Amino acid sequence: MATKSAMARGDDQPFRKPKFFEGIAGTWDNATGFLRDVRAEMRKVVTPSRKEVRVTTSVVIVAVFLFGFFFWVVDAVFKVGIHNLLSWLGAQQ
Repeated sequence: MATKSAMARGDDQPFRKPKFFEGIAGTWDNATGFLRDVRAEMRKVVTPSRKEVRVTTSVVIVAVFLFGFFFWVVDAVFKVGIHNLLSWLGAQQ
């Protein structure tokens, strides 16, 4: 209930929370909401089986070697091409 002096001022609430406390409460609500969402997402996480880990690891290893070989071939082609271009332009070796 408002006091008589507050009513005389035209103020229906004699005490208001400072904005500082509202900011803290908002930050706290944001943090707890974030942690609640993290917990909900962690419940959805599934650990892969041993077989799945083996298969994906072998795919990654094969892909790394294939890309390595591809870039080695591309590098060799560019090396020969640049060498021939420079010799054709009369560059000293």
